[in-house]
Amino acid sequence: MASQTLGQRIKNYREKHSLDLATLAERTGLDPEFLGAVEEEDVYPSLGPLLKIARALGVRLGTFLDDQSGRDPLIVRLGERQEQMVTHRGQQAAGKNVFYSLGRGKVDRHMEPFFVELFPQAEPAPALSSHEGEEFIVVQSGRVELIYGQDRFELGQGDSIYYNSVVPHHLACLGDEPAGIYAVLYFPE
Repeated sequence: MASQTLGQRIKNYREKHSLDLATLAERTGLDPEFLGAVEEEDVYPSLGPLLKIARALGVRLGTFLDDQSGRDPLIVRLGERQEQMVTHRGQQAAGKNVFYSLGRGKVDRHMEPFFVELFPQAEPAPALSSHEGEEFIVVQSGRVELIYGQDRFELGQGDSIYYNSVVPHHLACLGDEPAGIYAVLYFPE
């Protein structure tokens, strides 16, 4: 599966569960056209929609990103990080967020660690997302804003935040300079 795109992996799992796009859309609350673009046009969703797809298919988020080799302990050297996915279609190239999985290769994991490059957004923030679990964020560089329910929090270099991700939320770059964060997401089984 390592040579397959994210969309091909999702399609394979969907077909393995004998689901059509309409049923997957119903289970995820996502638009069928968006799901089709993910599968066929190599459009990469952000973490929120990807998590909804994983939950609807009964797999963990990392299933779509893994290289299917189990390594324990897992070490990811800075120079070995591999870009995993970028945000929604329709965003300008300069505004794409880049995710680097720091857990790729550990197939029995219960957390999803990432390094994420957040770029200033030219468009308004997308809708808030929510899912079961928890998230822990550490800002490595730049400034970010977390919208958490009705509250807004600004975080700078070295700041961290730990929150229940069932509360609707959205994290974005704040200001005109890119930001870098370490994010650990936990999803209960």
